[in-house]
Amino acid sequence: MHRSMIVLTVAMAAGLAAEARAEDLNPKQFAQRTELYSIPSLTISDEQFLKGDANGKPVTVNGEFRIAQGAGRLPVVVLVHGSGGYGANVELWVRELNPMGISTFVVDGFTGRGLTQVNTNQALLGRLNLILDVYRALDILAKHPRVDPQRVALMGFSRGGQATLFASLKRFNALWNKSGVELAAHLPFYPDCMTSYIDDAKLTPHPVLIFGGTPDDYNPIARCKTYAERLKAAGNDVRVIEYASAPHAFDNPLLAVPAAALTGAQSVRNCQIREESPGELVNQATHRRFQYTDACVQLDPHVGYDAQATAAARKEVAQFLATTFKLGTVASAAPVK
Repeated sequence: MHRSMIVLTVAMAAGLAAEARAEDLNPKQFAQRTELYSIPSLTISDEQFLKGDANGKPVTVNGEFRIAQGAGRLPVVVLVHGSGGYGANVELWVRELNPMGISTFVVDGFTGRGLTQVNTNQALLGRLNLILDVYRALDILAKHPRVDPQRVALMGFSRGGQATLFASLKRFNALWNKSGVELAAHLPFYPDCMTSYIDDAKLTPHPVLIFGGTPDDYNPIARCKTYAERLKAAGNDVRVIEYASAPHAFDNPLLAVPAAALTGAQSVRNCQIREESPGELVNQATHRRFQYTDACVQLDPHVGYDAQATAAARKEVAQFLATTFKLGTVASAAPVK
């Protein structure tokens, strides 16, 4: 082949590759600006949280604020991870939300506490600490010139889904949320609904949309449906979206298909835990304080990815936030393959 023809062929191939890469990219997925924050918080027991006792260990947790493309004050979704830390599912949702013109603030409640995961020892950190971290993140967002404080929503996964669900309680807001920001919506994914708290049917007047799967044996959706019915009976705006094939953590594209056991992970799926007096969480089977050594705590729940449920959830979230935030045309990210 003539040298000039070789050069032309190589150039054409390079051009086609560049064009293919450009087609794969959605320019809206890129943040206009990314800011990293150190967030002063506390590490406290659930009993301290429930009593409003701030005599805990000072800690600095971390936040990643991605400001979406757009002018002026933008809506924000705060995202909070589960027991495995900041994983691929959180990144998936960041990439989904930013193209919609929604900024994202990811709260990392583990790294600053010296943790990478608590799946196999949930007692390492009181579950309600992540709610406190979220409220402290709101202190930052409330003062940020690119944030519309009337359009801040919360989205969380598993342990973070539990934090997202219960961050809606009026009682917890009164105790700990000093930011002046009242979350406009709560989107808990596969949360733990096995604990009931004093006054837990009294929510702030904003919608709650719970996502989960029928086969989830980590945090069963049936318990969340029971709680949701109680919330609706009390006049709250609550809806449950259930996917027939979705296991726990179904929106994490790095997990197994089909779902596989998470060896050694602790699940309270067989527990009934109730706050009987302020700060006292009681195992209803033993009538004693709940502990992760209780017989009701089960091991080896399953986790896995479900592409169909993830696609459906992405569509549902986009429509819900477009309505909640009063957005224009919804621009979605390219599908995850």
